[in-house]
Amino acid sequence: MSGRALLMWDDAVTGYDFGPGHPMDPVRLALTMELVRALDVDRAVDIRSARPAGDSTLRLVHREDYVAAVRAASADPARADQAYGLGTADDPAFPGMHEASARIAGLSVGAAEAVWRGDAARAVNFTGGLHHAMPGAAAGFCVYNDAALAIARLLELGAERVAYLDVDVHHGDGVQAVFQDDPRVLTISLHEHPRTLFPGTGWPEETGRGPGEGSAVNIALPAGTGDAGWLRAFHAVVPELLADFRPQVLVTQHGADTHFEDPLAHLAVSLDAQRAVQLACRGLADEHVEGGRWVALGGGGYAVVDVVPRSWAHLVGIAAGADVPPETAVPQSWRDVVYARTRLPGPRRMTDGRWPVTWRPWEDGYDPEDRLDQAVLATRKAVFPLRGLLVQP
Repeated sequence: MSGRALLMWDDAVTGYDFGPGHPMDPVRLALTMELVRALDVDRAVDIRSARPAGDSTLRLVHREDYVAAVRAASADPARADQAYGLGTADDPAFPGMHEASARIAGLSVGAAEAVWRGDAARAVNFTGGLHHAMPGAAAGFCVYNDAALAIARLLELGAERVAYLDVDVHHGDGVQAVFQDDPRVLTISLHEHPRTLFPGTGWPEETGRGPGEGSAVNIALPAGTGDAGWLRAFHAVVPELLADFRPQVLVTQHGADTHFEDPLAHLAVSLDAQRAVQLACRGLADEHVEGGRWVALGGGGYAVVDVVPRSWAHLVGIAAGADVPPETAVPQSWRDVVYARTRLPGPRRMTDGRWPVTWRPWEDGYDPEDRLDQAVLATRKAVFPLRGLLVQP
């Protein structure tokens, strides 16, 4: 297996553009890649493109009629059919929508294929993580569900246990929906509580269905949760489940919209805590995943200058084993690019000033008056017995 991580990239991904004023501004992708280069992290990875996902690949997850509807809307946005979630405020149709969406999906599928083949133990596609798309509909800024497609491709190649971990502020509902009947896929989503945030799903009681009962895990966090609570919840649930499941591949989704500056959600997580979870994912893959296979994706994130590029540049560096120290100064050359593109000054350091972040381990005791602890215990009670694990700390 190659010692260098892969970074999946193609300039064409910036064509995934819902138009002026939409929160999913593709400048976040371009600026992330520019920052990866400015920090010299690109020297530690092999940069690779991949073919856009073709119809046979898309049909691993998406219905044929839906793909046809996306193609029609892509050719003529005026023909977008809102019955498929297209042409809505969240998912406006735009020329070339099918091609751009298939390109992003192809990069995630290509990452999964490369890791499974042993071309590399780790691969990153920060342009992916479009986890809300359903088999027959667009949703939540997501047209094709590249995360689900990557997992489906791994299963097609012979994988028997794939773990999907989603730390986006929004519930990973599309991926859960695709695999909720399949015991070969363990989905874990750590997100803001569905009472206060789209898509309104991801309750602890959603644990899978039929033969997949116990294979969906949801940690629904109270609005306002900050670094210590976010990390406490992560470490109270995720390591035990991965140790038990022993996946052959770990697929992670790293939406940066948990950040306290994100305009679309209500958590209060710092860049430094996001980096801590990225490091934890690398460690968990090395410890519990066969061959350390790890596919890391992007996701949401709408503070497109101050947060997203730094968070995902850290992710690329961590996957490559070329960690960017938090105290690193952001290169002036990158800040010049930011100003030229956005007329904003850009952040000065690769930290929010909260490193190292600390949290209280679950083993230190449960506080029945604490809303965060109540959320964690609700998840453990709902799913741990189904997997033969002990509920108590």
